[in-house]
Amino acid sequence: MVTYLDRPWLKHYDPHVPQSLEPYPDVPVYHYLQETATQYPNDTVLITPARFPLVGYQSHTVAYQQLDSWSDALAAALVDLGLKKGDRVAIVMPNCVQFAIAYFAILKAGGVVAATNPTYPPARMAYQINDCDAEIIITLTLFYKRIKEIQPKTKAKHVIVANIKEYLPPLVRVLFSLTREKKDGHYIEQLAQGDMWFQELLQQFAGQKVQVEVTPKDLALFQYTGGTTGVSKGAMLTHRALVANMLQIMAWSSIEHEQFGGMQRKDLIYLGVLPMFHVFGLVVMLTQAAASGSKIVLVANPRDTDNVVGIIGYFKPNVFLGVPAMFNAVVNHPDVKSGKVSMESFVISTSGAAPLPPAVKRAYESAGAPRLNEGYGMSETSAASHSNPLIGEARPNSVGMPLPDMDVRIVSLEDGETDMPVGEVGEIVMSGPNIMSGYHGMPTETANALREKDGKIWLYSGDIAYMDKDGYFYIVDRKKDMALIGGYNVYPTAVEKAIKDHPAVLEVAVAAVPHPEKEGQEALKAWVVLQPEESLSEEALIAHCEQYLAPYEIPRRWEFVDEIPKTAVGKTLRRELVQRELEAQERANKQDS
Repeated sequence: MVTYLDRPWLKHYDPHVPQSLEPYPDVPVYHYLQETATQYPNDTVLITPARFPLVGYQSHTVAYQQLDSWSDALAAALVDLGLKKGDRVAIVMPNCVQFAIAYFAILKAGGVVAATNPTYPPARMAYQINDCDAEIIITLTLFYKRIKEIQPKTKAKHVIVANIKEYLPPLVRVLFSLTREKKDGHYIEQLAQGDMWFQELLQQFAGQKVQVEVTPKDLALFQYTGGTTGVSKGAMLTHRALVANMLQIMAWSSIEHEQFGGMQRKDLIYLGVLPMFHVFGLVVMLTQAAASGSKIVLVANPRDTDNVVGIIGYFKPNVFLGVPAMFNAVVNHPDVKSGKVSMESFVISTSGAAPLPPAVKRAYESAGAPRLNEGYGMSETSAASHSNPLIGEARPNSVGMPLPDMDVRIVSLEDGETDMPVGEVGEIVMSGPNIMSGYHGMPTETANALREKDGKIWLYSGDIAYMDKDGYFYIVDRKKDMALIGGYNVYPTAVEKAIKDHPAVLEVAVAAVPHPEKEGQEALKAWVVLQPEESLSEEALIAHCEQYLAPYEIPRRWEFVDEIPKTAVGKTLRRELVQRELEAQERANKQDS
């Protein structure tokens, strides 16, 4: 009988993937940028595209040597400001050149990166900046007013401010200054006392390098979880964990294979649509690309699908790392549906962070891409832990196999210890070199998530999954999202996939809500976004679901909505939908009384 101890997945690795990468190099993350800058100093690493009416697409490029030297200068400036080894620095920016400079600068100075979604409401942004104890914030002029509003609620003493136009193409920069800078809120005449301009620091400390000893055991990143099921937690990740995960991913996604026609890794162009304030974009995209000598076409606003599709058509990127919501938006864009823009330039397309509906995979591959692979990972695993093979069989609805040096088990939902037989569901737990050190300031949550067994530290993911006999894993749902309907366990993700298969459905979310008539019981509700100009009844959706789901799995409460609330990287915020439902039920009860 196959067990998890047998690591059956190893037999199904692509030929180019080693079973182990040990020993991992004892180097900090920024070592790889320095190596690439030495080997390919004049090669482009970052491309900033911009499109203006009548002008079309223009671009500004940054070379590896520039990114390395500018981050050296900013690192020296941070040390001069009093940054000590282990201190956290908050980055509040979308994808831009300044983000990449700040990321590597903080690491070179011995600091810890704490990146925050710049579109967060003030209270949530203040919570993260205060929680990580950051005394320095690096941001853009667009967010400066908000930063100053929340600064008194944090420990921040210094704010370093950049302007998005600094790395725009020259002509676009002029047009931006004339037409949009003031109108869109980017213009600041004068900074508050004690705050500093990003560019002035780069000039002041140009040519300087810091002398800070950074070891693999040192913390590199506070990655805050999405908070889809509760309070956002700061997962603490070391340089060793980030380096290990980057190398695991690079080994898995090697393109030195005959089917790619001799393409080299340094030839790749990444579509930079994943936010770099999220670990998926930071490790799998920015860090891996910089270590590979690849290029990234930066996308500041991933929700601007017109621009994303335009960039795909103009720049012909080769790597699309995204979440299902991004792929869904792209394949439903008129230019992609009409065939005007094709996905055929992509050689690697990987979806993560949320379950990939089969309908989205089919539509994407029909648009010209050779394959859309599904993977799996968490902030707590530095980014990725599983993936379908690049060349071998990608199994439907599977997140693939564990990456090299990952041990994975499925344990009982009841006791959290007993290993479940192959094919049966339980909680997925993982051990490997890329696992976090714990949650910042949360000892109870850390003890619940990280547990020792057989001399290894195991991460309890909170996700329900099962493994087949060949070592492919299938995520069923979040443990906290599982519903109990009529005495049966129901997994909302499976229900969502069935509903999404209807051609008139653009997006859907399913969650358990309190039964409005039977106290103490749950009911299943679906929130549905229809394709443009489509109409559909509840009865038609129920009839569709009857083909795929058991009667108790079919939602009996439906709501057609304009959009589904999501996190910045496209994860559905089920708890927000449930809260809306609770508030609606409360209003209805008041009216009845």
